[in-house]
Amino acid sequence: MNINIKNIRIISGILKGQIIKTIKNNNLKPTTNRIKETLFNWLTYKIKHAECLDCFSGSGALSIESISRYAKNVTALEKNKKIIYNLKKNILRLKIKNINVINTNTLFWLKKTSYKYDIIFLDPPYDGNILQKTINLIKNYNLIKNEGYIYIETKRNKKIQYPKQWILYKKKKTHNINYRLYIFKKSY
Repeated sequence: MNINIKNIRIISGILKGQIIKTIKNNNLKPTTNRIKETLFNWLTYKIKHAECLDCFSGSGALSIESISRYAKNVTALEKNKKIIYNLKKNILRLKIKNINVINTNTLFWLKKTSYKYDIIFLDPPYDGNILQKTINLIKNYNLIKNEGYIYIETKRNKKIQYPKQWILYKKKKTHNINYRLYIFKKSY
């Protein structure tokens, strides 16, 4: 998949209308504005003051949109150094202080943290089984707060096993993409 998107618009909040500049990279597939708008409408009453984890941050579209909508902070994980450099340039240009960008492999990082998040974004590369491995680590290491939210974006026909404590809250699909929001219910 070769995507060459030049600009991503911040949809709402304190940075509304600002642009996230992207670089050409075959592994970069920013969440579209339409999907992003739907997702953050779902999270309207949950994002404010939330502590978020963006496991495959890429362009930073979800991280930056979260901060624009008053999330307390975001930990953004990304392993590609060129993508990180571009993300940090955008954060600096937009004068954002509460996104912590970490150059890491998400699967290794999840095994080392014990922090629990209010919202976790999972929009990994579509190829392979990295999403299933990530879901398993989040569950096994108990990294989501009770009643926290997990956003997952996949190819349309991707088969994933979800933990029984992750209750489907909202879902939608486009021609090529499924996107869902789960709520973690500890007592379920």
